[in-house]
Amino acid sequence: MRWRDRYGIRRLRGPKIAKFDREATDADIEALIAFARSRRGVEFYVEPETFATDTTAVAVADDGEWTRRRVGSPRVIHKVARDLALPVYDVQLTGYPPRMRAYNERRRREEDNL
Repeated sequence: MRWRDRYGIRRLRGPKIAKFDREATDADIEALIAFARSRRGVEFYVEPETFATDTTAVAVADDGEWTRRRVGSPRVIHKVARDLALPVYDVQLTGYPPRMRAYNERRRREEDNL
């Protein structure tokens, strides 16, 4: 089954492809867009490609809820962020927002109380 490249993943990614990971698909980008449209205050954080994984982006809402998806290239998520008028940051420069850690901690406490 062949998928359409609506978001320019193939065109914008360049020649480098991670060896152990699957490539980003339109479904990955659509999941980030759906997350951003259904929550307030979303910001994107780009995570670099490694030997084992493709470039990923983390979408973080204002309450700290987050999701991570493959994006293929930083240029892809920058285009998506521009289209949605949302900020995008390089996680190597900014780190993750504190609200993301607080959200994870709240979830851990809730799971412990079950």
